[in-house]
Amino acid sequence: MDEDIERAAAAIRDGELVVYPTETVYGLGADALSEDAIERVFEAKGRARDKPVSLAVPDVASALEYVRATDREERFMREFLPGPVTVLCEKREAVPDILTAGRSRVGVRVPDHEVALALLGAVAPVTSTSANVSGRPSATRADDVDDEIRDAAVVLDGGETGGTGSTVVNVASGEIHRRGANADAVAAWLRE
Repeated sequence: MDEDIERAAAAIRDGELVVYPTETVYGLGADALSEDAIERVFEAKGRARDKPVSLAVPDVASALEYVRATDREERFMREFLPGPVTVLCEKREAVPDILTAGRSRVGVRVPDHEVALALLGAVAPVTSTSANVSGRPSATRADDVDDEIRDAAVVLDGGETGGTGSTVVNVASGEIHRRGANADAVAAWLRE
Protein backbone atom coordinates (compact mmCIF):
# COMPACT_ATOMS: atom_id res chain seq x y z
CA MET A 1 0.00 0.00 0.00
CA ASP A 2 2.99 2.35 0.57
CA GLU A 3 3.61 2.58 -3.17
CA ASP A 4 -0.07 3.36 -3.77
CA ILE A 5 0.03 6.11 -1.12
CA GLU A 6 3.16 7.65 -2.65
CA ARG A 7 1.63 7.50 -6.15
CA ALA A 8 -1.54 9.21 -4.86
CA ALA A 9 0.47 11.85 -2.94
CA ALA A 10 2.52 12.56 -6.07
CA ALA A 11 -0.70 12.96 -8.08
CA ILE A 12 -2.01 15.51 -5.56
CA ARG A 13 1.30 17.41 -5.63
CA ASP A 14 0.96 17.47 -9.45
CA GLY A 15 -2.52 19.02 -9.23
CA GLU A 16 -4.38 15.81 -10.02
CA LEU A 17 -7.35 14.15 -8.30
CA VAL A 18 -7.30 11.18 -5.91
CA VAL A 19 -10.17 9.06 -4.59
CA TYR A 20 -9.45 7.93 -1.03
CA PRO A 21 -11.36 6.00 1.64
CA THR A 22 -12.46 7.50 4.95
CA GLU A 23 -14.40 6.00 7.82
CA THR A 24 -17.58 7.50 6.32
CA VAL A 25 -17.53 7.43 2.49
CA TYR A 26 -14.91 7.68 -0.26
CA GLY A 27 -13.52 11.19 -0.62
CA LEU A 28 -12.27 13.15 -3.60
CA GLY A 29 -8.89 14.69 -2.87
CA ALA A 30 -6.84 17.40 -4.50
CA ASP A 31 -4.41 20.04 -3.24
CA ALA A 32 -6.68 22.15 -1.02
CA LEU A 33 -4.44 25.21 -1.45
CA SER A 34 -4.36 25.14 -5.27
CA GLU A 35 -7.16 27.00 -7.03
CA ASP A 36 -6.58 24.97 -10.21
CA ALA A 37 -6.77 21.64 -8.35
CA ILE A 38 -9.90 22.72 -6.46
CA GLU A 39 -11.47 23.75 -9.77
CA ARG A 40 -10.82 20.18 -11.02
CA VAL A 41 -12.76 18.86 -8.00
CA PHE A 42 -15.75 21.08 -8.84
CA GLU A 43 -15.60 20.03 -12.50
CA ALA A 44 -15.33 16.30 -11.74
CA LYS A 45 -18.27 16.43 -9.33
CA GLY A 46 -20.37 18.82 -11.42
CA ARG A 47 -20.65 20.77 -8.16
CA ALA A 48 -22.03 24.30 -7.97
CA ARG A 49 -19.27 26.83 -7.16
CA ASP A 50 -21.38 28.32 -4.35
CA LYS A 51 -21.10 25.08 -2.34
CA PRO A 52 -17.94 25.02 -0.22
CA VAL A 53 -15.56 22.09 0.02
CA SER A 54 -13.83 21.03 3.24
CA LEU A 55 -10.19 20.22 3.72
CA ALA A 56 -8.61 17.17 5.35
CA VAL A 57 -5.42 17.07 7.41
CA PRO A 58 -3.64 14.30 9.36
CA ASP A 59 -4.17 15.75 12.85
CA VAL A 60 -5.46 18.70 14.88
CA ALA A 61 -2.03 20.36 15.01
CA SER A 62 -2.03 20.46 11.18
CA ALA A 63 -5.58 21.83 11.17
CA LEU A 64 -4.48 24.77 13.30
CA GLU A 65 -2.06 25.81 10.52
CA TYR A 66 -5.07 26.52 8.25
CA VAL A 67 -7.70 27.83 10.69
CA ARG A 68 -7.94 30.29 13.54
CA ALA A 69 -9.64 28.10 16.13
CA THR A 70 -10.98 29.46 19.38
CA ASP A 71 -10.06 27.57 22.55
CA ARG A 72 -13.49 25.92 22.52
CA GLU A 73 -13.14 24.90 18.85
CA GLU A 74 -9.71 23.42 19.54
CA ARG A 75 -11.04 21.49 22.57
CA PHE A 76 -13.84 20.14 20.38
CA MET A 77 -11.40 19.09 17.65
CA ARG A 78 -9.16 17.33 20.15
CA GLU A 79 -12.22 15.49 21.50
CA PHE A 80 -13.71 14.38 18.16
CA LEU A 81 -10.83 14.24 15.66
CA PRO A 82 -9.80 11.99 14.11
CA GLY A 83 -13.38 10.96 13.55
CA PRO A 84 -16.48 11.35 11.36
CA VAL A 85 -16.90 15.06 12.09
CA THR A 86 -16.29 18.18 9.98
CA VAL A 87 -15.61 21.29 12.07
CA LEU A 88 -16.28 24.74 10.59
CA CYS A 89 -13.60 27.23 11.69
CA GLU A 90 -12.40 30.65 10.57
CA LYS A 91 -9.94 30.09 7.73
CA ARG A 92 -6.47 31.54 7.49
CA GLU A 93 -5.29 33.52 4.42
CA ALA A 94 -3.60 30.45 2.87
CA VAL A 95 -6.99 28.81 2.30
CA PRO A 96 -8.32 29.94 -1.09
CA ASP A 97 -11.77 31.50 -1.39
CA ILE A 98 -12.71 29.02 -4.15
CA LEU A 99 -12.57 26.23 -1.53
CA THR A 100 -14.96 28.03 0.85
CA ALA A 101 -17.20 29.60 -1.83
CA GLY A 102 -16.04 32.97 -0.49
CA ARG A 103 -17.09 32.22 3.07
CA SER A 104 -14.87 33.03 6.05
CA ARG A 105 -15.12 29.52 7.52
CA VAL A 106 -13.72 26.26 6.19
CA GLY A 107 -14.70 22.73 7.13
CA VAL A 108 -11.84 20.76 8.70
CA ARG A 109 -11.74 16.98 8.66
CA VAL A 110 -9.31 14.46 10.17
CA PRO A 111 -10.61 11.11 8.90
CA ASP A 112 -10.30 8.10 11.18
CA HIS A 113 -9.09 5.73 8.47
CA GLU A 114 -5.62 4.24 8.13
CA VAL A 115 -5.36 4.79 4.35
CA ALA A 116 -6.65 8.37 4.51
CA LEU A 117 -4.27 9.22 7.36
CA ALA A 118 -1.33 7.68 5.47
CA LEU A 119 -2.17 9.83 2.44
CA LEU A 120 -2.58 12.95 4.58
CA GLY A 121 0.70 12.19 6.32
CA ALA A 122 2.36 12.31 2.89
CA VAL A 123 0.52 15.35 1.53
CA ALA A 124 -1.90 17.83 3.13
CA PRO A 125 -4.18 19.67 3.17
CA VAL A 126 -6.33 17.77 0.71
CA THR A 127 -9.90 18.51 -0.32
CA SER A 128 -12.49 16.54 1.59
CA THR A 129 -15.71 16.03 -0.33
CA SER A 130 -17.52 12.86 -1.32
CA ALA A 131 -16.18 11.12 -4.43
CA ASN A 132 -19.39 11.22 -6.40
CA VAL A 133 -21.03 13.33 -9.06
CA SER A 134 -23.24 15.86 -7.25
CA GLY A 135 -26.74 14.49 -6.72
CA ARG A 136 -25.67 10.85 -6.91
CA PRO A 137 -25.16 8.54 -3.92
CA SER A 138 -21.85 8.61 -2.05
CA ALA A 139 -19.54 5.66 -2.67
CA THR A 140 -18.80 3.20 0.15
CA ARG A 141 -16.59 0.97 -2.02
CA ALA A 142 -13.96 1.93 -4.60
CA ASP A 143 -15.91 0.00 -7.23
CA ASP A 144 -18.96 2.21 -6.56
CA VAL A 145 -17.19 5.47 -7.45
CA ASP A 146 -18.84 7.12 -10.49
CA ASP A 147 -16.98 6.37 -13.72
CA GLU A 148 -16.61 10.09 -14.48
CA ILE A 149 -14.63 10.53 -11.27
CA ARG A 150 -12.75 7.22 -11.39
CA ASP A 151 -11.53 8.00 -14.92
CA ALA A 152 -10.18 11.39 -13.78
CA ALA A 153 -8.44 10.26 -10.58
CA VAL A 154 -5.96 7.93 -8.93
CA VAL A 155 -8.06 5.55 -6.80
CA LEU A 156 -6.92 4.23 -3.41
CA ASP A 157 -8.98 1.17 -2.50
CA GLY A 158 -9.39 0.87 1.26
CA GLY A 159 -12.26 -1.60 1.30
CA GLU A 160 -15.80 -0.81 2.36
CA THR A 161 -16.44 2.36 4.39
CA GLY A 162 -19.02 3.15 7.07
CA GLY A 163 -21.53 4.73 4.72
CA THR A 164 -22.82 7.60 6.87
CA GLY A 165 -21.49 11.07 6.05
CA SER A 166 -19.66 13.16 8.61
CA THR A 167 -21.47 15.41 11.03
CA VAL A 168 -20.83 19.05 10.08
CA VAL A 169 -20.70 21.37 13.07
CA ASN A 170 -20.10 25.06 13.76
CA VAL A 171 -18.85 24.98 17.36
CA ALA A 172 -18.83 28.80 17.62
CA SER A 173 -22.58 29.04 16.97
CA GLY A 174 -23.39 25.66 18.51
CA GLU A 175 -25.08 24.52 15.28
CA ILE A 176 -25.02 21.13 13.63
CA HIS A 177 -25.34 21.84 9.89
CA ARG A 178 -25.56 18.18 8.88
CA ARG A 179 -26.30 15.26 11.16
CA GLY A 180 -24.17 12.25 10.36
CA ALA A 181 -22.02 9.79 12.22
CA ASN A 182 -21.46 10.73 15.90
CA ALA A 183 -24.16 13.46 15.77
CA ASP A 184 -25.64 12.59 19.18
CA ALA A 185 -22.23 12.79 20.88
CA VAL A 186 -21.52 16.10 19.13
CA ALA A 187 -24.89 17.52 20.23
CA ALA A 188 -24.26 16.41 23.81
CA TRP A 189 -20.81 18.07 23.83
CA LEU A 190 -22.26 21.33 22.44
CA ARG A 191 -24.80 21.40 25.30
CA GLU A 192 -22.09 21.08 27.98
